[in-house]
Amino acid sequence: MGAGEPIGGKYFGVNKRWNPPPLPSFKRRNGELDPMEPLTPLETLCRIILRAKEYEAQVPTDYDGGEAPENVDDEGEETLSVLDDSINTSVEEELIAAIEDLAEDQQAELLAFAWVGQGTYEAADWDEAMEAAGEENNIVEELMDMPMLASVLEAGLAAFDINCDGIGDLT
Repeated sequence: MGAGEPIGGKYFGVNKRWNPPPLPSFKRRNGELDPMEPLTPLETLCRIILRAKEYEAQVPTDYDGGEAPENVDDEGEETLSVLDDSINTSVEEELIAAIEDLAEDQQAELLAFAWVGQGTYEAADWDEAMEAAGEENNIVEELMDMPMLASVLEAGLAAFDINCDGIGDLT
């Protein structure tokens, strides 16, 4: 019996090392992208997007009456809305922890979705985006430094007809 032939239902002489599953890829068939099955559960992706929205949100600040004149409407001499741009550290910590809790390939997938969402890669170039994301040294930092993270992640998911409609809420 040669290598690779079954002996008693078992194969001998075949490479027994585990090969990881292939990265998700999207090929065009008849001009349409195959549906995507993300590595990361959709609920987890949506939770990260919700945390990113909370992180990026600005809330009204307490107006103390000492506002500069350029922040007052001309017509009614009423104050414009003033937004507090201070960082909510607990939400930032939750967002970072949610990203760090992902496996390395899931972090790379999240970054690839963000890159597709911001236009760095097209949906059809998913394999290339995943490969480049997998080579990033600090994915968490790359994502946290990304302007409008929640929006680009949503746009990246939307490029594959994936959305968070009906998953979670902001309450």
